[in-house]
Amino acid sequence: MDKMTARRLQPDAAGIDAATGILAGGGLVAFPTETVYGLGADARNGQAVARVYQDKGRPSFNPLIVHVPNLKAAQGYGIFDETAQQLAGTFWPGALTLVVPLAQGHGLSPLVTAGLDTVALRVPAHPLAQALLHAFGGPLAAPSANPSGRISPTTADHVLSGLSERIEAVLDGGACAVGLESTIVGGSPLALLRPGGVATEEIEALTGPLAIAGDTISAPGQMASHYAPRAALRLNASQARPGEVLLGFGPMECTLNLSPAADLVEAAANLFDHLHRLDAMGRPIAVTQVPDTGLGRAINDRLTRAAAPR
Repeated sequence: MDKMTARRLQPDAAGIDAATGILAGGGLVAFPTETVYGLGADARNGQAVARVYQDKGRPSFNPLIVHVPNLKAAQGYGIFDETAQQLAGTFWPGALTLVVPLAQGHGLSPLVTAGLDTVALRVPAHPLAQALLHAFGGPLAAPSANPSGRISPTTADHVLSGLSERIEAVLDGGACAVGLESTIVGGSPLALLRPGGVATEEIEALTGPLAIAGDTISAPGQMASHYAPRAALRLNASQARPGEVLLGFGPMECTLNLSPAADLVEAAANLFDHLHRLDAMGRPIAVTQVPDTGLGRAINDRLTRAAAPR
């Protein structure tokens, strides 16, 4: 298709109306959630979903998360057992994605599920995402709005820098509050498929210990190399080597600091924005150690995948 320049839509009734029109016509609109910006497409429209894979450069075996406005809508697409209903009741709307068996007559494009008999569902908490979902009146497949494998976007500018010539519009809702993708759980026994914006400990307080995911890709964010900057990334650095920039955590001298106060919530919110800013400097990136507890587990997951061989 011919190149385009994405429109920046304002977070008002006119912007939402324009976005729903584009989505209804099979187009792609990036929109904010509390986690990261998602690249929205009508999850029932196979051609629109195919464009998500094409325009992101995303492997077709990597399933997409379907965003809906509430649990009632989610139950039209997936089968919720007692545990899934309890998790949804506790963490929705919010940064938790549930992988559940597909419901009969779901109407979703098989591209969304990458041919699996399960579907990843989430109810976002961001008021603009909620307004868009209610106005559109259907499910939106929405992976992160960035070229596949690259740093996830937490602002509209991040989206435009990566996808401006490939998508129709971005609904600008400012910076994302959580800044990390959603936590994903699913399967039997219930397993942690991706750490994210809800701490694993909070989930396990309800469910008991979560199983460890297998090697099969059953949810987004399980690729070994993902969330990567263009520059090389070195982990667990105590200081920068000559020529490197340093991403710090806690009180220390560094190029950019995830949280000088060593606050993991602040660090999660800053992670992708700081990686974007450091990557723009065109130098190798060193990262200091981040505690592997709470949201730190999700931060370290993203950093490990970002540093993986490509």
